[in-house]
Amino acid sequence: MDFRYLAFDPRLEELARRVEVLKDVYRQLLLQTAGDVEQAFNWLERVGLRYGLFDEAFTIDDFKRLLERQREIRRTSSGGFELSRRGEQSLRSASLEAVFSNLRKDKGGDHRVAAAGSGTERLPETRPWSFGDSTAMIATNETLSNAIRRGGIENISIQEDDLEVFETEHNSSCATVLMIDVSHSMILYGEDRFTPAKQVALALTELIRTRYPKDSLDVVLFGDEAWQVPIDDLPYVGVGPFHTNTRAGLVLARDLLRKKKQVNRRIFMVTDGKPSALTERNGDIYKNPFGLDRRVVNKTLEEADACRRHGLSVTTFMLTDDPTLVEFIELFTRTNRGKAYFSRPDSLGSFVFVDYVKNRRRRSD
Repeated sequence: MDFRYLAFDPRLEELARRVEVLKDVYRQLLLQTAGDVEQAFNWLERVGLRYGLFDEAFTIDDFKRLLERQREIRRTSSGGFELSRRGEQSLRSASLEAVFSNLRKDKGGDHRVAAAGSGTERLPETRPWSFGDSTAMIATNETLSNAIRRGGIENISIQEDDLEVFETEHNSSCATVLMIDVSHSMILYGEDRFTPAKQVALALTELIRTRYPKDSLDVVLFGDEAWQVPIDDLPYVGVGPFHTNTRAGLVLARDLLRKKKQVNRRIFMVTDGKPSALTERNGDIYKNPFGLDRRVVNKTLEEADACRRHGLSVTTFMLTDDPTLVEFIELFTRTNRGKAYFSRPDSLGSFVFVDYVKNRRRRSD
């Protein structure tokens, strides 16, 4: 049967492409404005007018109405707009898509462990069938080959001893704490390192919710102090006039993971600077932004060793190549026996996701 398309309108196709570009820019601006929809719209209008994304046929008001119809934004009591729950989910999904678009087309499997047994991931290796094995895992070719070798091709009959099944891998759940540096240096010197870090956090959240529902993810921000933020509040976090209390972040991360039931537990830390603050026993914050303060460094290394003794590996994603800071992170990594990646902000997502999906610790539940 032949089909003939009669009503193609190139103007509508061009408008659809324009809307997708606008959505991409709008979501990036949401990340940079800590989820402030009104500020994002103000910036978007300037960008859109400069680059021809808005005109008389499609204005910023049309774009706002579109997002409102799609329930990605909602009106506030003051007459402005704010993100809806659907808008927050859309931001997470877009972040996940953006991160994965930069990865190689190499599909990592689920959280695998070395031990073979009951699971959802089938291996190419086979073994003799035993009582309780699922018939869905029977290896047809190997089973027939066994039957032929036993009775010949002219009189094939399959017996229990002929049956072979595919090996499977256990899928282990994982508890992860993502520590994000929110010190002022994350946006200094004309480079925004915080927005990529927040995008990775949103993407990792969406990945776990959709693909690894048995996993858990907690997010810890650390500046002068450390505090946990609910996952749904991620779009609205930002940097502050803070120093870097790395030790406080590790202490909180270790406490969160201590309460988790998952066997596999790990810490991801995204930072661009040296530890420059320390919480005293009386609760005061000791700060020294000049150089590597030996007292701050030693206390941070002590906590790295404490994490190691509790079986918690720390994977550090360092967003700088300063030789002094690199030397500290290498010492920190040796102390914890963890891993460290030195990456640019635009490649951070690839490093985090490859490590999470493929190169994680593997232990059976």
